[in-house]
Amino acid sequence: MPDRKRCTVELNPTQFQTRITSARVFAIAGPAMVANLTTPLIGIVSTTAIGRLGDAALLGGVAMASVLFDCMFWLFAFLRMSTVAFTAQSLGAGETIELRAILVRGFIVAGLIGTALTTLQVPLAALLLGAMGGSEGVTRAAKSYFLIRIWSAPLVLANYVVLGWLIGQARAKLALATQIAINLVNAGTTTLLVLVFNAGIAGAAIAAVIAEATGLAVGILIAYRLTGGKLDIPRTTLFERAKLMRMLTVNRDIMIRTAALITAWLFFAAQGARSGDVTLAANSVLNNFLLLSSFFLDGLANAAEQLCGQAYGARDKAAFSGATRLVVLWGFAFAFVVAITLALLGPVLIDIMTANEEVRRAAREFLIFVIASPLLAVFAFAFDGVYIGATWARDMRNLMVLSLVIFLGAWLALRSFGNAGLWGALLVHYAARGGLEALRYPALLKASFKQ
Repeated sequence: MPDRKRCTVELNPTQFQTRITSARVFAIAGPAMVANLTTPLIGIVSTTAIGRLGDAALLGGVAMASVLFDCMFWLFAFLRMSTVAFTAQSLGAGETIELRAILVRGFIVAGLIGTALTTLQVPLAALLLGAMGGSEGVTRAAKSYFLIRIWSAPLVLANYVVLGWLIGQARAKLALATQIAINLVNAGTTTLLVLVFNAGIAGAAIAAVIAEATGLAVGILIAYRLTGGKLDIPRTTLFERAKLMRMLTVNRDIMIRTAALITAWLFFAAQGARSGDVTLAANSVLNNFLLLSSFFLDGLANAAEQLCGQAYGARDKAAFSGATRLVVLWGFAFAFVVAITLALLGPVLIDIMTANEEVRRAAREFLIFVIASPLLAVFAFAFDGVYIGATWARDMRNLMVLSLVIFLGAWLALRSFGNAGLWGALLVHYAARGGLEALRYPALLKASFKQ
């Protein structure tokens, strides 16, 4: 593991440790879990502050726009994932100059995508807000928020790169520090602009931009220190054709994979909405429980990305296999704890989250599906991390698209059971994602570590 007391990557080339332990897993997974918990806070803080103003249209507008930004930025999460993988692999291979090049290349891609999003903001807002179908007042408020917060796009995407670069070096605590900085600044600035200076929905959006800018500044300062100020990369290294083509190919495949996953979740949400207001509200309550379990499992996936990526770069099959086994093992342990917790506390939490008796009854009826979900999702999250670490992006893409087809097929077969059938199809999707990756894993392992 890198010596964190030394200040530069260049002067402290890492010798890969072949022994994968639970301590190494949790050195990455622990801070990653906390960082995951902070991820949705910008939207939550904005919604809470605007909610204090008592205007339902403003509240609905910021909530709608926040969901759109969550989905839109999620689509480009490949910037974090691929950066983790490339960084970890370069670290395992001892390629210290390439570590810096990966960061700068990521910034370039983030800047290009972010610039495109801000340039296309008007037609993008019309398309996305029109698809949401909100009332005139809600849509007007959402558009005001959207057209300001969209300027944070290059900053958000660049922060994905920094986050991935730090996790890829097993510097999860520093990654967590940048996330905390973003959310503290956002909370403070939102409170000041919205509740003190009465800047309304525009104030909430401006606060998000300021927070992301602050986070990026912190991230760049950390990177500058870690590299000893050597962020200047020779042009031939930075734009090496083979490296660029590999980065673009992996990013493309991960983006398609993410789009397939988003499609499944949007389909689930849309079908729930068509089942009536009570079912929609019950599903919304239960989705919060799914989100909670995903924070823990995704933290372990982050550990798999780094440890498997580093082992892959070092060409160490034993370490790669050991990291995979440990992540799956601890994934089951966390999934079991989450399932037991939901079984014991689920009804109480449902009553806390909603006062409507019909919604409470419906949520309790379908709680069993949520209790089962972490146990079925273990392989999905764990092997996502393994596949990303090894940059098996093409297989990951193909298996996710196949999982989407299986999900839709399961829904068609089970739709006569109503919302229970919809939840059953979601569990099938979890099982298909992880099961297919687990089945493909031995062949990919053998092909990647040929003796």
